[in-house]
Amino acid sequence: MMSKRLYVGNLPYDVSSSDLQSLFSEHGSVQSAEVISDRMTGRSKGFGFVEMSDDNEAEAAITALNGQDHGGRALTVNEARPREQRDGGFRGGYGGRR
Repeated sequence: MMSKRLYVGNLPYDVSSSDLQSLFSEHGSVQSAEVISDRMTGRSKGFGFVEMSDDNEAEAAITALNGQDHGGRALTVNEARPREQRDGGFRGGYGGRR
């Protein structure tokens, strides 16, 4: 059995990682739950990730929670996609002026 990582978006800003774990544990075994915070301010970014023990539990959580109201906000719950490679930003040079 493989675990499945879920993306949870549109979270109220006062939801903690333990709140997220409790919410998803109603639908199966939660291996981890993390609300993503801004590095500078420590404030929630309004989304997080939950890792469920298996595909069936993950699908049950998606079906039950996607679009559901939680703290006045409609949750977005789907399978997390691998993180896209981001451009490293500044690479030297002068911004293309010649």
